[in-house]
Amino acid sequence: MLFDYNFKYYNYRLVLYMVALSVIGILVVASASGQDSSTVTKQIIGIMVGFALAIGLSIIDYHRIINLYALDYAVCILLLGAVLVMGHTAGGATRWIDVPGIGRIQPSEFVKIGLIVFFSWYWNKYQEKMNMPVMVGIAAILAVIPIALIFAEPNLSTSLVVIVIILCMVYTAGISYRWIGGVLAVAIPAGALFIYLLTQGLIPFIHDYQARRILAWIYPHAEQYAENMYQQKNSIMAISSGQLQGKGLFNTTIASVKDGNWLGTTGETDFIFAIIGEELGFIGGVTVIVLFGLIVFECLRMAYKSRDMAGRLICTGMAALIGFQAFANIAVATQIFPNTGLPLPFISSGVSSLISIFIGMGLVLNVGLQRKIGNY
Repeated sequence: MLFDYNFKYYNYRLVLYMVALSVIGILVVASASGQDSSTVTKQIIGIMVGFALAIGLSIIDYHRIINLYALDYAVCILLLGAVLVMGHTAGGATRWIDVPGIGRIQPSEFVKIGLIVFFSWYWNKYQEKMNMPVMVGIAAILAVIPIALIFAEPNLSTSLVVIVIILCMVYTAGISYRWIGGVLAVAIPAGALFIYLLTQGLIPFIHDYQARRILAWIYPHAEQYAENMYQQKNSIMAISSGQLQGKGLFNTTIASVKDGNWLGTTGETDFIFAIIGEELGFIGGVTVIVLFGLIVFECLRMAYKSRDMAGRLICTGMAALIGFQAFANIAVATQIFPNTGLPLPFISSGVSSLISIFIGMGLVLNVGLQRKIGNY
């Protein structure tokens, strides 16, 4: 296995980009947490374990991984079911479970990777039949089950991430434009109707805090939603105050948004980009965005050079995950999106998020080792 690879095709650029974002993550999380040793230690451990898993997976043939599709899907469903039955609740959401000997994990983060693996197998196997109504229907059912379980936690933002990943993968797999047109013909008016009904308070399956976040984004100056806009407005203030070069890491200036605790308890997680903007300035913010862009580009480049559809879908799925989640996190910090609660990949504090992202990137690296002949 190990000696079957030509390591001159190993994507060291991608590894370098991941290292760069991880180092930035450690520094910014340390600053955001007030150099809390426990938080920083967890961040470092998450990155080290994640990198070790990524390197290990990068030399295991990804076909062996996707051939475990049935076990993979079953574990995803069991983990999500376990969250609803015996999960840990915090902030009104039940998203974590305690695993003996490991600690508290957030299964939905790992399920994202599990579903990328599963649907890579599914559409690779049935790519010749994927436009048949029965195959589309089966794929839809297989996707809806985990999405519904994640939504029930409740975790609307992660549900949306999974939907985006699956849509990008099915497009890459070659779904007919007739299906795409049909979905858009339903989705666009349905989205407009959803927003209208939400403003009228007529969406029963949306929790109150979720509705208020969306309505606060629609009506940012409405006084009744001022509390829901508190973090985002302070985030914009933090980013703008950083100007070109930022105030510097670990700064303790009296005007610091971070030190004033104006971002609440999410400065090291959901609003980590606000800390980047304030302390590293425009230069730091652009650097982070460029690094994400380079990672997405490398994933798509390896998708193009993949030897088969399965490898192409793994790379596309990870590109969609990292690209959309990074965009959404930064969009929330700059008030382009409503407050979603999504972590910034490689940077935000959270061991489950870190390790799961590295696992996915390990698979991408292995796809890159097995390029099509003529694409070197």
